[in-house]
Amino acid sequence: MRCGLVCLLAVLGLFGCDALLFRTPIYPSYLEPDSSTGQFELILRREQTAQTLNGDNLVATLGNSRFAYAPRLSNEITFRTGYAFRHAGVAGSDVRTWYYMLRDLDPAASRYRAIVFGLDDFDDEDGLFDPNDDMRSLHYVIARLRWSDAWDFARSFDSRRLQFEALRGALLKGFVYQADFRAFLSDPRKRIDYVQLCRRGYESWTYDYVETNNSLAGLEVDWSAWTAKYPPGTDQDQRDTIRNFLMRKPAPQIGRIANYRRLWFGRILDRYRGSRTRIIFIRLPRGPLPRPDDAARKASGSVLEFAARPNVLLCDEHAFDSLEHPELFRDALHLNRDGIARFSPMLAEKIRSMLGPSTQR
Repeated sequence: MRCGLVCLLAVLGLFGCDALLFRTPIYPSYLEPDSSTGQFELILRREQTAQTLNGDNLVATLGNSRFAYAPRLSNEITFRTGYAFRHAGVAGSDVRTWYYMLRDLDPAASRYRAIVFGLDDFDDEDGLFDPNDDMRSLHYVIARLRWSDAWDFARSFDSRRLQFEALRGALLKGFVYQADFRAFLSDPRKRIDYVQLCRRGYESWTYDYVETNNSLAGLEVDWSAWTAKYPPGTDQDQRDTIRNFLMRKPAPQIGRIANYRRLWFGRILDRYRGSRTRIIFIRLPRGPLPRPDDAARKASGSVLEFAARPNVLLCDEHAFDSLEHPELFRDALHLNRDGIARFSPMLAEKIRSMLGPSTQR
C-alpha cells in the first residue's frame, strides 16, 4: 500500500514539475529560435501581432518552403487588390502542423478573409514515406499541444513506436524539450539575449527577405530516359534536389496521402464551416521542368472533393504554369528571386479574382 502511494506521488510530482516548467508561457517564450519549435513559435507570435496591425481583408497563406512568395511584393498592389497578405507557413511542415498553427492563430475561426494553402498537386500521390509517421510535427507543435490533445495526436501516427513517442512527448513535454533545455541551462543569458534579438527583428528579417538569384538555367531533362543534364556551375544542393525531387520516380500508390489529407484538411474545413473565411487551394509551380502528368497513376484527388463544400475555392491548377522554367528556380524545389518577383503579384491578383472586390481599402 505504502509503495503504491509513493509511486503515485512520484508520478504526480513528475507531471507537476513538467507542467510547471513547460506548460506555462514562460519557457516556450525562450525556446531556441533556430529550432523547429522555436521557428513555429516565432511565426505564430509574428502573425498574431500582424493581426492587430491589419484590417478585415487579411489573407493568410500556409505551406512549406515550396510556397515561396513574398507578402511584401503581394502587398505592393494592395491598392489594386484591396487585400493584405501574410504568410504563416513553416519550412518542412505539412497539414497536420498547419492545423495546430491555425487553431491558436485564429481561435474564433473568423479573423481572415481567406486562408490559402499551397500544395504540390491537387491529386493524391503517395511518396516514399508515410506522412502519418513524420515525427517532425511533434517538434513543430509541442508548445501548442494541450492535455486533451495527447491521445488524439498520438493516434494520428501509424507506427506503434512513434505513437508511444508522441503520447509521451505530449503528456510530458520535457522529453521533447530536453535538448533545448540543456542548451538553455548551459548559457541562459546568451539564449535570452538571442530570443530578444529575434523578437525585435524577425518581422523585418522575414518580410523584407530577398531570395538568392541562383538559377537552374540550362537544365535539360530527357523524360523518356529519365535522365538530367546539369547546367554548368550546378552546386551539390541543386544536384541533390534535382535527383531526389525532380527526378524521383513514382512510389507505389496505396492511398496514404489521400487519407492523411482528408483527416487534417477535413478538420481545418470543419473549423471554418459557416465562417466568413474562404479556404483556397492553389497548386504551386511544380518545378523547373515539370514531370509529365502521366508519369504516376493517381487514384484520387481529395482536394477536388473539398470543392463541394460551400466555403472552399480551388484555384485553376494551371494558373502558375508560366513560372515552370529553370531560370526561375534556385533549385529543383524553390523559386529564385526572379520567380518570386513574378509569383507574388500573380498570387495576389488571382486571389482577388476568386474572392471578388474587398469591402475595405
